[in-house]
Amino acid sequence: MKRIILSVMIAFGGLMTASAQTPDVQPGAPVDPKAAEVKFEKETHDFGSIPQGTPATYEFVFKNTGKSPLIITNAAASCGCTTPDWTREPIKPGKTGTVKATYNAASPGPFTKSVTVISNAKNSTVILYLKGDVKPSEAK
Repeated sequence: MKRIILSVMIAFGGLMTASAQTPDVQPGAPVDPKAAEVKFEKETHDFGSIPQGTPATYEFVFKNTGKSPLIITNAAASCGCTTPDWTREPIKPGKTGTVKATYNAASPGPFTKSVTVISNAKNSTVILYLKGDVKPSEAK
């Protein structure tokens, strides 16, 4: 009896794991031709050299090149040293919005940080990059 119960539990667990890994959109599935589409002017910004302890901010500009309103649902930074903010209202087709990212520049040295932007667009995930080199502050 224990073997039967154990077998059922293992089979049920395997089914649950398999169904949890099924993506919402199947590869090759047709894309709504009227969907929003986000196009960033650039996806990487290089600050160059920045002084330690001085926050550096850049605004990534994007345009909705699709046919439906674009809604950004989240912008998540790769670490706590970067803070994103974005246009919260729906962006009509042909209009622009921004994703602003601020890097706190607390630690000296080169850096590359990312902000993952999630939206209702055909290209629903876009990764933006900030990079540069933080120069140590001079001792007084």
